[in-house]
Amino acid sequence: MQTIYAMHQSGSDNLEKQEKFLSASLENIQDLYLIMVSTLTEMRKKEIEYIEIASKKHLATAEERNPNLKFINNSILIALEESNSLSIALEKRKINNWQANDDTILLLLQDVKQSELYQNYMAKKEATFEEERFFIADLFSDVIAPNEKLYSYLEDFKLTWVDDIPVVNTQILKQLKQFSKTEDFRVSPLYRDVEDKDFASLLYRKTVLNEEKLAKEFIDKTPNWDMERIAELDTIILKMAICEFFNFPSIPVKVTINEYLELAKEYSTPKSSIFINGILDNLVKDFQANDRIKKVGRGLI
Repeated sequence: MQTIYAMHQSGSDNLEKQEKFLSASLENIQDLYLIMVSTLTEMRKKEIEYIEIASKKHLATAEERNPNLKFINNSILIALEESNSLSIALEKRKINNWQANDDTILLLLQDVKQSELYQNYMAKKEATFEEERFFIADLFSDVIAPNEKLYSYLEDFKLTWVDDIPVVNTQILKQLKQFSKTEDFRVSPLYRDVEDKDFASLLYRKTVLNEEKLAKEFIDKTPNWDMERIAELDTIILKMAICEFFNFPSIPVKVTINEYLELAKEYSTPKSSIFINGILDNLVKDFQANDRIKKVGRGLI
């Protein structure tokens, strides 16, 4: 949707150039994922460094000489540190953001240590694996993910990540909550399968190459609306939804409608979702009555 909108705004008709940008933006989500996961391992490293330096101070306090090691000994943090899958992915994609910007990690660690969640965890003498896992999952969701300093850094580093952060954080939180004591941490793949990988490019191409044809499907269904009065994003959303109806037989109609209503609520005008819902509902009834929508497999649900 954003790529098509950018094409309209720039007046560009260079399909391949915009598609390359789309593909690059999708690939960058994997970098964001790795950066967010590595906040946990980098905070542990910084805490280890702090403990070692503090213990060697000439006038070290009793607490500094006998520090609470519960955080750095957390089983989940150690498993992430020892994960071959994570270390290989970080090296392969050259993710070294926190080595180059350790001040962000130090600020994040400071906020973590000041949190009630951290202090309650450290106050307990021992913790089971489940308690360690719950702690890290809660720490990520309640302290790390919503951290304004971290968000500001990510936004400044790559603007396209603003919309991807919630998706990435949801995936990481899911993995942390499901972390098993008997399994190594594995980096989540960006795509589920080949069909998943090809979906965005196919939807983009099939929509852009058939915009006039797709627009004709709903122009007659908006008698009380002048086309020039309809928000441009709304027309793009309608075209993409209709494109899915016709060209992606495995995607259920209800799924398509729900997805585009969410896009309208998030990006377009306050009344857009109501308008789009009405148009799509009428179109689906018409398409189905004339046997124009062919769904197979899970698309039948």
